[in-house]
Amino acid sequence: MMLCKLSVKNIAKSIKDYAIYFFTLMLGVSIFYVFNSIGSQTAMMDLSKSTYEIIRLMTNILSVVSVFVSFILGFLIIYASRFLMKRRNKEFAIYLTLGMSKRKISLILFIETLLIGFLSLGVGLLLGVILSQLMSVLVASMFEVNLTKFKFVFSSSAFIKTIIYFGIIYLIVMLFNTIIINKCKLIDLINSSSKREKLRLKNTLVAFFLFLIAVGILIYAYYLVVGDVDKVLSSDTSIIFPIILGTVGTFLVFFSLSGFLLKVLKKDKKLYYKELNSFVIKGISSKASTTVFSVTIICLMLFTTICVLSSALSLRNSLNNSLIKYAPRDIEISKRYNPDGDVYGYSEEQKKDSLLTINESLAKLNFNYHKYFTNITDFTLYIDEGITLKSSLGDYYKIVKKKYPYLRYNSEIELMKISDYNKMAKSLGLNRLTLDDNHYVVVANYPSMKNIKDEALKRRTVITINNTNYYPKYSYSIDGFYDMTSNASNVGFIVLPDEALDKATKYMYYKLADYKGNREKADKVITNLMDSKEFSNTNLTFNTKSDIYNSSIGIGAMVTFIGLYLGIIFLISCDAILALKELSESNDNKIKFTILRKIGTSDMMINKALFKQIGVFFLLPLALAIIHSIFGIIFCNKILIMTGVNIKLSSIIITAIFIVLIYGSYFLLTYYCSKNIIKDKN
Repeated sequence: MMLCKLSVKNIAKSIKDYAIYFFTLMLGVSIFYVFNSIGSQTAMMDLSKSTYEIIRLMTNILSVVSVFVSFILGFLIIYASRFLMKRRNKEFAIYLTLGMSKRKISLILFIETLLIGFLSLGVGLLLGVILSQLMSVLVASMFEVNLTKFKFVFSSSAFIKTIIYFGIIYLIVMLFNTIIINKCKLIDLINSSSKREKLRLKNTLVAFFLFLIAVGILIYAYYLVVGDVDKVLSSDTSIIFPIILGTVGTFLVFFSLSGFLLKVLKKDKKLYYKELNSFVIKGISSKASTTVFSVTIICLMLFTTICVLSSALSLRNSLNNSLIKYAPRDIEISKRYNPDGDVYGYSEEQKKDSLLTINESLAKLNFNYHKYFTNITDFTLYIDEGITLKSSLGDYYKIVKKKYPYLRYNSEIELMKISDYNKMAKSLGLNRLTLDDNHYVVVANYPSMKNIKDEALKRRTVITINNTNYYPKYSYSIDGFYDMTSNASNVGFIVLPDEALDKATKYMYYKLADYKGNREKADKVITNLMDSKEFSNTNLTFNTKSDIYNSSIGIGAMVTFIGLYLGIIFLISCDAILALKELSESNDNKIKFTILRKIGTSDMMINKALFKQIGVFFLLPLALAIIHSIFGIIFCNKILIMTGVNIKLSSIIITAIFIVLIYGSYFLLTYYCSKNIIKDKN
């Protein structure tokens, strides 16, 4: 009972020390609950089957991500606990001097951790439950579904999962604290404040030279990621190299700064001797040598957060915007023609159906498509064993093979008659074509493959069908598609004169149409047809605009939520690490601020100096992270362009606002807590 009272008293006395620790724990718990409760928030929503399936997939992915998040938060909490232990080393030394056993000290810490754990868990869960109600509105908005009516939702599964995960983390922290106390020595506790990790370059010229090397390494890393993206992505190891360079360069920048920063700033006499700037600059220079590793990690985490959030938000917006272009018709029906009927996994009924056309399969299902469809367009795709990706590239194949060894060069390219293409083009809102007897046209819109096709066409690559040569009409591929999707995914097909494909093998049948009357009713009819037993015996594939739209919305929302989850956790982690590091430094330098007061320095001037010191150390990793992010976003954008997605300025602005709010909150909280620490006379 005595130890419980002492623990409560210690927490009350050290509340300013626990502020950031508690704030971080509370945020971690609430965010963990919010994102794991998303599945439960759909209870009040009117969801389609496809949207429901995507949300279920998203909740499963978020559950897996939560395991990774728990490791990050576990590390963070242990790091924070280590700071608090260091802060109280002298207190523990007094306990030992007075004859208290290490076991009792461990018990005190156990009780304190338990109390803080229960308090943060309780407040965090309460905040999480409140925020999760707002999350339901965001989920509905992201998935573009209607809220049937507002209903307070409590996720028991997310609640239990949060308690279990954080309970395990707190137990590990307790075990960690016990081990530290049992291993510590009285002399080490007394002298702990004088022990400081230092990593300093004393030679100014060497430090400056190292800084130039670091800048050179970073410039080269930037060049690699924004130069030839295809080369970087050509293998698993290629992308690792610029990452290593970026990490090493970041570390060396902060490491070298400690060696020449003070001397450079000293040269500006007006700046150096203004108010307490000399004190501030010396403090910054001193801290630069003890925070190299921490600041490097924080910088890289901030960089990751910016890139992840910007890309995730842009992906969602771009997918939604491309739907109008790439899914202009209400429904698309496709069917692979398989005259052999020996496809692995086919039932006997499916083997028989594989010989039928789309119209014949629909007739077998007693589905009168004329009753529901209008503006119907039919076309056929063909293949020829002589027209492969390899043969279509001609002399350019050897160059492409070296650059992209993983492509399936022996795969047959889809072919289309000019008459079918023009029917399809009219149906999809594309430009129609004219062809001479000996010409062909390549149609593609997937950026990376389009570039390859264009280069081959510039070389006037000849293709041969039935001993007849065909030459490219254009030295570039035409922008277009045949398959309705949510983005630019057509890797390329060839349009030829009708007679060229008279003897070619039929590959796929396609039917495009719009609905007669109400779309929702027609979608329901199609859904019921697809759910029937008879439909499973066919090889028909139905692709509706509604399904494409819902899938696109769902994928965009899923990526956004995962990005937000990881981004927030990364941001909180690096903010907390930096904040705790600053509080530790403030505690170590408390005597310096006391001396300033004794010589007559006003509190306002001291607080201003403290604000500058903390501001610089919050700004340094953020500034370099922003520079990294400029090139990181360019790299991500080049990758996303391959899928028809661009990183939007609006997404970058939202990310910036997000970071400013959370990063700024931690900065202000750190300043407030540090101000209280340096005022503490104990």
